[in-house]
Amino acid sequence: MRSRVALSIALLAAVSVAATACQSSSGKDSAGPDAKGTPSAASAAADYNPTPYDRIKDGGTYTTVGTFDDQGNPFNVNSTLTAARVWAWYNADAITYSPTGEVRYNPDYYSDVKVAVEGGNQKVTLTINPKAVFNDGTPIDWTAIRATWKANNGSDKAYAASSTDGYDRISSVEKGTNAKQAVITFKGVNASWSSLFTTFLHPKAATVGNFNKAYVKKAHPEWGAGPYTVGKWDTHSGDITFVRNPKWWGKKGKLDRRVYVNLESTAAVNAFRNGQLDYVSAVDAESLKQVKGLKGTEIRRGGSPFEYSLYFNTKSPVLADARVRKAVEESIDRSQIAKIQFQGLDYKEPLPGSAVLYSFQKGYDDNVSAVLKYAPDDAGKALDAAGWKPGGDGVRVKDGKRLDVGYTLLGDDPLDKATAGAFAAMLKPVGVHLVIKKADEADFSSILSGRKFDLFLSGNRSMDPFGARYLCDFYCSDRSSNITGAGSPALDEKIRATAGIADLDRQAAAANKVEREALQQYAFLPLFSGPSTYGVKKGLANVGATIFYNPLPETVGWRK
Repeated sequence: MRSRVALSIALLAAVSVAATACQSSSGKDSAGPDAKGTPSAASAAADYNPTPYDRIKDGGTYTTVGTFDDQGNPFNVNSTLTAARVWAWYNADAITYSPTGEVRYNPDYYSDVKVAVEGGNQKVTLTINPKAVFNDGTPIDWTAIRATWKANNGSDKAYAASSTDGYDRISSVEKGTNAKQAVITFKGVNASWSSLFTTFLHPKAATVGNFNKAYVKKAHPEWGAGPYTVGKWDTHSGDITFVRNPKWWGKKGKLDRRVYVNLESTAAVNAFRNGQLDYVSAVDAESLKQVKGLKGTEIRRGGSPFEYSLYFNTKSPVLADARVRKAVEESIDRSQIAKIQFQGLDYKEPLPGSAVLYSFQKGYDDNVSAVLKYAPDDAGKALDAAGWKPGGDGVRVKDGKRLDVGYTLLGDDPLDKATAGAFAAMLKPVGVHLVIKKADEADFSSILSGRKFDLFLSGNRSMDPFGARYLCDFYCSDRSSNITGAGSPALDEKIRATAGIADLDRQAAAANKVEREALQQYAFLPLFSGPSTYGVKKGLANVGATIFYNPLPETVGWRK
């Protein structure tokens, strides 16, 4: 599939856009919030055929694209969006959110939740359903909550944790009135605590070795729990079939089978057209054209908690100088990239201004525009001042070296290639030569974890509405999830101070202020979000554009 998404907020994904580059020397992005016909905020609409449990048929199969990824543990820094979605079909979905972000506790796991503040410190008491048990017979109790905390709180650097934020503000997880109660005590108050325990680890899965390696190209249904479990995993093809779990204590899953088929994006569209898939993502005008109007299907479209950005490797010799990075950012016309991406989709949005909040969310501010304008003329002057002089062939030279900047391109998708071409065309007039380096999609994780790139286009998907919580994942210098390598201990301290603000509005305001400072390192450039658009077979319930909502597996099926 085209998207490869790593979870820090959620995901890092190779992006596709079609392209020809248009040059401009204006001092701002022409498709910004003030552009004609552009709404003040991106769409927050949901479209997923919401259907009550008792209105869904018993039986049937639901088939989409997906597979077990290189790293199947969603808490691991090398995990992907695909891995997280697969995980949710055979592990706990204990806390979910409505499309607009309201918290929903699943009583099949947490039969009671109490939150109190004592002496300035928040205490969360989770009472776990007495019937809740892992598939290997181990009771789900306070030890699972403690194990999840210990693996993710950063105290043991051997754990390759995706995000320690929030977990590192817990002072203890203790047994309550009995083993089925976990008492979580925070240092101060954490308004977004629910995002920490939406799912949890089996204690056996929470050792360093198992956390890092047990789920690499492997499932562990014995450590899972839920209405479905692994029925078959074809390690050759990557196809997975989930079936009803006979050990499940809650509402039974409506489907007989949930099937993931391992296909690339173009093949997925063809499979949907042939009736082999029930649901497929339409990421661009061509794929939308291919899936639109098919008999027995419909298009579901809404807003998207995705954001695609350009990442700069500050450890690369050619991009180590912030002046060069800023010049590259000033040379990229984000409005043109957005127009290219949305061509044929009848969609407009303001250019994104933050890594952690979306324009449809309360507390959002356009931090990018506060620190950066599209100004290729200024970029050229800055490169002159940095000692990069125009060469005979138009490519700048310094100390005998050309200003060759690598751009890592995953796969052979023509739209991805066109995107690379657009960037190259935008950078050429200022004397930057973009060297396009092809890589296999299977190398996604190793490219990021090994920082084997100069420029890399990737995306993030928010799995919950608490965006400010993830500021450190993007910008802290000591985080492996910060793939740019930018940052400083002084900035880290300012970022971490925002995590201790209990009021979400005040926290967002503080996060905006700090993010503006972080963006001035010129290592991260938000580009676009776009709509969530899907081709779906008619009658499929609780599937589509859901924003922050992840429907429980037992509620997905075919409408009566």
